[in-house]
Amino acid sequence: MNKYRVLIVDDSPTMRRLIRTLLENDPRLEVVAEAGTASEARDAVNQHKPDVMTLDVEMPNMSGIEFLKRLMRHRPMPVVMVSTLTKKGGEIAIEALSSGAIDCIEKPKLGQKSDAFANLTDTIVMAARARIQIPTARSNKPAAVRQRDFRRICLLGGSTGAVDALEKILIRFPKECPPTLVTQHMPKAFLVNFAARLNKLVSPHVSLAEHGEELKAGHVLIAPGGDFHLNIQAKPVVRATLHAGPNVSGHRPSVDSMFKSAVDLAPNIVAGILTGMGRDGAEGMLMLKNAGALTIAQSKETCVVFGMPQVAGQLGGVEHWVDIDELGDELLRLAEVPRTEICK
Repeated sequence: MNKYRVLIVDDSPTMRRLIRTLLENDPRLEVVAEAGTASEARDAVNQHKPDVMTLDVEMPNMSGIEFLKRLMRHRPMPVVMVSTLTKKGGEIAIEALSSGAIDCIEKPKLGQKSDAFANLTDTIVMAARARIQIPTARSNKPAAVRQRDFRRICLLGGSTGAVDALEKILIRFPKECPPTLVTQHMPKAFLVNFAARLNKLVSPHVSLAEHGEELKAGHVLIAPGGDFHLNIQAKPVVRATLHAGPNVSGHRPSVDSMFKSAVDLAPNIVAGILTGMGRDGAEGMLMLKNAGALTIAQSKETCVVFGMPQVAGQLGGVEHWVDIDELGDELLRLAEVPRTEICK
């Protein structure tokens, strides 16, 4: 079996040694080089042509975020951010994911154990297999402004790679967009910063969902994560509900939980499933489709990880496959298609 070639970038020799030890114990991985600065990392990329890179945020002369952005412009490749700042500085983690990083892992403090590092090798292998979507310049223009009569609620679910995908979708939404709920696999602290970033970036109002909040045009509600799934209550008024419970399909918040809760409203739903590892959302999407919802999935060619959409398609739950740059406009078009009068 060919091993994935890894470049470790960190200004701490001790941390580089720890990461190397962990990676070299995995038969799927081979550490081909280390670097302590951005310039060393650039030279190592050119010389060793690694399959995947671990990258620290805090480095001398040039930060890891700035190096990541330059790397994605000139030599795009899979990158996993490994830093103390990815936890306490959620804004930095979201910026890294938006700039093309596959995932962010918290670096343990010296002398302390880290649960996150227990998954480090699996995360790096997953990243090495991912398709890299080169971040593109964001258009600040929503879809053409005209009077639109949206009849459907939009439900969107994603995981690995979906931070960038959701930004590309929601930047196309007008200020008075369809009521929209989003479940994204991400730690609670990251979701707070993700919602705040989107609210500054797009025309609709974006916030973390609150229990009992009524669904309204122009509002995008994001699952807050932590102990809760984001679900829908159909009666007496269509509302978002936060459901405390165990993981569903391996996750909390879960896309399947959100999709399945909306089955009673299916004729008034357009459900989208985005890039991500695993199968969360696939069963719920099939249930929605069978109950009368319109369903859409991000195309294989534009997914970072074609896991969740692939399984949804294999089960028969996907009606439309769309490239990510066109997915926002297509969701809006489908949201205008009426079937009943539950949600006007």
